[in-house]
Amino acid sequence: MHKWLAVLSLVCASVHAAPSPTIQEDMDKLLADRGLLTHTIDQLEQVRQTVSTRASDLVVNAMGFLGVPYKFGGTSADTGFDCSGFVRAMYEQTIGLVLPRRANEQAAATDRIDKNDLRPGDLVFFNTMRKAFSHVGIYVGDGKFIHAPRSGSEVRVEDMRAAYWQRRFDGARRVTPSAEAEANPAK
Repeated sequence: MHKWLAVLSLVCASVHAAPSPTIQEDMDKLLADRGLLTHTIDQLEQVRQTVSTRASDLVVNAMGFLGVPYKFGGTSADTGFDCSGFVRAMYEQTIGLVLPRRANEQAAATDRIDKNDLRPGDLVFFNTMRKAFSHVGIYVGDGKFIHAPRSGSEVRVEDMRAAYWQRRFDGARRVTPSAEAEANPAK
């Protein structure tokens, strides 16, 4: 579905900057008749605003857990978090989405994006244990991410541009409607 939204956005962007209501209605009708439009432009804008708000809420919620201790296998503020437990808890508490438990499973259940396209709320993955996707955090913007790093540490924000993280960067992923469906097949 999100691919059709991207196509629609490109079509709308390629038309005049502000098409007349009649032209917009004709375009919407044509796209709807061909099965390419399932939402109106207004509904698409509402979806964009909702996604932006959800990402902001996610980052704000995650920041509220700064200082919570790391605990291998941890999934709550009471017991501590490991990296994937932290990400999973933030998505479940803020958005109501239950991501898979392990970092590599979270990578598999989300959509790959280019590092240059990162937005707050996206997931960033690192190879910290000599295996792909062994560590995950939540991108907060400005090249920084929040995560539960390792034993003896606590939830904190770090800069992805630091040499340690640059060498270990494995990729970025975004939770999209298709990723949500894959993560929650029963819904």
